[in-house]
Amino acid sequence: MSFDFKKLGPGLLFAGAAIGVSHLVQSTRAGADYGFGLVWALLLVNLFKYPFFQFGPRYAMATGESLLEGYKKLGKGVLFTYTIVTLASMFTIQTAVTIVTAGLAHNLFGNSISLEIWTVIILFICVLILLKGKYRFLDKIMKGIVVTLTISTLIAVVLAFKEQPTSISFLQILPKDHLQIAFLIAFMGWMPAPLDISIWHSLWTIEKKKEVQELTVKSSLFDFNIGFIGTIIIGLGFLTLGALVMHQSSVAFSAKASEFSNQLISMYSKHMGAWTYPIIGIAAFTTMFSTTLTTMDASPRSMAHSLQLLFPKKQFKGYLAWMSILLLGTILIFFFLASEMGLLIQIATILSFLTAPFFAIANYVLICSQHTPTEWRPSMAMHIWSLLGIVFLIGFSAWYLSTI
Repeated sequence: MSFDFKKLGPGLLFAGAAIGVSHLVQSTRAGADYGFGLVWALLLVNLFKYPFFQFGPRYAMATGESLLEGYKKLGKGVLFTYTIVTLASMFTIQTAVTIVTAGLAHNLFGNSISLEIWTVIILFICVLILLKGKYRFLDKIMKGIVVTLTISTLIAVVLAFKEQPTSISFLQILPKDHLQIAFLIAFMGWMPAPLDISIWHSLWTIEKKKEVQELTVKSSLFDFNIGFIGTIIIGLGFLTLGALVMHQSSVAFSAKASEFSNQLISMYSKHMGAWTYPIIGIAAFTTMFSTTLTTMDASPRSMAHSLQLLFPKKQFKGYLAWMSILLLGTILIFFFLASEMGLLIQIATILSFLTAPFFAIANYVLICSQHTPTEWRPSMAMHIWSLLGIVFLIGFSAWYLSTI
């Protein structure tokens, strides 16, 4: 039985949103600072976040509505909490992904245009694309982006292993002091993505269903699994490049976006040849641009929809208004914190990890409730998996908070 690849879409949008700062920045830094010592963290956080990401498309396809409608059915307090968390984090998240994208553009297309101007240009291009193409454009470009980056990353990793002159240590490390623990939580916060992307995924799934009527729950979950596995492979790839190229070297990654971007692309070209610098640079830029684009679409979409559900009798500003608010807020934060890329990313990623238990519990309760058709509720194995995931997320959050 052949699979219709036109049904692929939301899962690759998930991958496009996930493969960004968490992979290009955090995974690379993890490899550079700890070698292969944090592989356990990468694998465990993907393992324990999986059920809660999967519940997004599962619920959307099983019920025909997004997780936001489901949150409202659990109680307005749940949906209100989501709205407040999103409002508190959306500007920092958008700024974090945009500043890395601007840094890559600054390196690739010449430094005659400042990093600040590149940031504004990229944000306005995203807005124009979304106003014109909306979901359909995102759906089309993501397939090529994810495939391109996956192939180029795997090639670079293979070549890096071939050039490795010394033995490689796979000894796993548990950070002990506060700064190391803070990095660990930040690393896991966006690995492979913040858990609130499950809400975005459910919204994208509803949009995809409008275009592909024969889309089923099974095909939607297959689409998600492809995207999810891709994020794990690429995450391991970037960690490996950081470990092989930067670990135990005298070079440290810069906290400035443009310098970091140059170091990142140079890791590839060092092993694949100088001629690959622009090719890899464009692949990395396209990847970060896709993340910037998807977040610019998803946050306004979810804010507009959640407010509409919370206050159906009132006329709130919709998708376009929230996109304008996000655009303005991102530019303001960027100009205040342009030189603090590392700090900005750490704040955003730690906040994402600390709020992860809320999304995990909400998604789990919803998928197990009467609001989900019986045949699509979790199996016993998935119940156990989910409960272990909740314990994992709460446990590591409590551990971090105890070290502050």
